[in-house]
Amino acid sequence: MLGGGTPALGGELGVGAPNAVPQLAQKRALAAFARPQFGQVMSPPNVNDFDCGACPCPLAPACHVRIGGMKVLVAGATGAIGKPLLGCLRAAGHELFALVRSPDRTGALAAAGADEIVADALDHDSVLEAVRHVRPDAIINELTSLPKHYTPEDMKAAAPRDKEVRVNGNANLLAAARAANCPRYLLQSTGFWYAPGEGLADEAAPFAFDASPGIAAGCRTYADLESAAQQSGVQVVLLRYGFFYGPGTWFTKEGDVGEQVRRGEFPVIGKGQGFWNWVHINDAAAATCAALTADPGVYNVVGDQPVAQSVWLPAFAEFVGAPPPPTVSEEQALRSAGPDSVFYATKLRGASNDKAKRQLAFRPRSLEWLRSASAIH
Repeated sequence: MLGGGTPALGGELGVGAPNAVPQLAQKRALAAFARPQFGQVMSPPNVNDFDCGACPCPLAPACHVRIGGMKVLVAGATGAIGKPLLGCLRAAGHELFALVRSPDRTGALAAAGADEIVADALDHDSVLEAVRHVRPDAIINELTSLPKHYTPEDMKAAAPRDKEVRVNGNANLLAAARAANCPRYLLQSTGFWYAPGEGLADEAAPFAFDASPGIAAGCRTYADLESAAQQSGVQVVLLRYGFFYGPGTWFTKEGDVGEQVRRGEFPVIGKGQGFWNWVHINDAAAATCAALTADPGVYNVVGDQPVAQSVWLPAFAEFVGAPPPPTVSEEQALRSAGPDSVFYATKLRGASNDKAKRQLAFRPRSLEWLRSASAIH
């Protein structure tokens, strides 16, 4: 089991298509901007030159600080982070391409300003053809295959497919990036599976390889993904996201966890002293956009304040209109939900976002339901 994975509704993105069938529109006028060198900070554009309504993070300047004009291929663009990410990239002036397994019949990608590239992320030749056709300046890998329901049973069932999509999709995209001389690669990773320890974990801290079986396996997978990217010869940015919350994720009033909490199915376990690293989906998108021209390396894309389960879960219950969550002992949870759930509730470690704030102009908002609880009381 890959563990919780990044908690967003991913789907099997870019998987299962025939050979690449590019469907490219004309180049946009935005692509006429000069392309900066990586790390070069440009003067902010006149906001009237862009449809900034497409950017979901008006309070986060990160996606407007560095002018784009880059050709960007996004794998996983139809997942939860896809919509806000495309909005940020478009507002920053980038030319967008979305790798999808079948044509988008909803019109959502076209509305977001992205050209579709139909390819099978699990097929080496299909991905290579697509990347060679686009010749992007950067590839952003947000591929996942996560279930609709965030339960131990569903996560365990989805884990083999999710691992296949992440591992093989990553390998195929990296190989294509090298073959097409794509200079930059951004990869989704985890910012909530650090080994227990004192204080907040920075990017040098190890993953929890000695955790419960599912989480330990997931840590090994993420470490392998990161290692493959770092050894690829491409400039790599590893984005260690916290737990996603906000539109399109499990953690909303309308989301799957909101429903579970209202049914009394999501308990506080033991003392609930595990610290969860959260990030709003729009803030994660803004940081990803900024990372296109940041220094290569690893960044914790998490909120300012990790929150213990014993604090965030009761506040979330109040936020979604549910009664206080039940409390169960660790022994009860081991029998009913398994060791991974106990680890999440009792041993997760908080992470530091200092590097992302310095180098990505990252300005995450505070956790929504904690603000709401403070306002009520």
